[in-house]
Amino acid sequence: MTLKISRSASVHELAEVQPGCAIGARTRVWQFVVVISGARIGEDCNICSHVLVEGKAVIGDRVTVKSGVQLWDGITLENDVFVGPNVTFTNDLFPRSRARSGELVGATVKSGASIGGGATILPGVTIGAGSMVGAGAVVTRDVPGDTVVVGNPALFVRKL
Repeated sequence: MTLKISRSASVHELAEVQPGCAIGARTRVWQFVVVISGARIGEDCNICSHVLVEGKAVIGDRVTVKSGVQLWDGITLENDVFVGPNVTFTNDLFPRSRARSGELVGATVKSGASIGGGATILPGVTIGAGSMVGAGAVVTRDVPGDTVVVGNPALFVRKL
């Protein structure tokens, strides 16, 4: 695979972007970011420092991923998504050391959704378009579009 970085993308010299990644026009990748071969990052994104993007993760256009986030295989962020600092995504329903329990199941964050800092998103969850997940929430099931959820477990607060 060849590296597919747009000429107008900005990749910090201290970022590690492996061959075989796609990074769209005008996207900024800051220092200490690791992008694994196969990852796709759209246009006009801001990938802040200390972010890991695994090879089967997909990031749409105009997405902001703040510092301290890991986007594991199977995670999809659609267009215009905001992911706050230290949000935790998971992709293994039954994690064990040195023993894969089965297929990895990523979460999907639909267009325009925002996730507050420190939230935890469990495997297979879909966060609906335009929704907001409060800081520190633990999302254990799907979030409908245009809603606000908070708490542990994340519960419906109101429609937007």
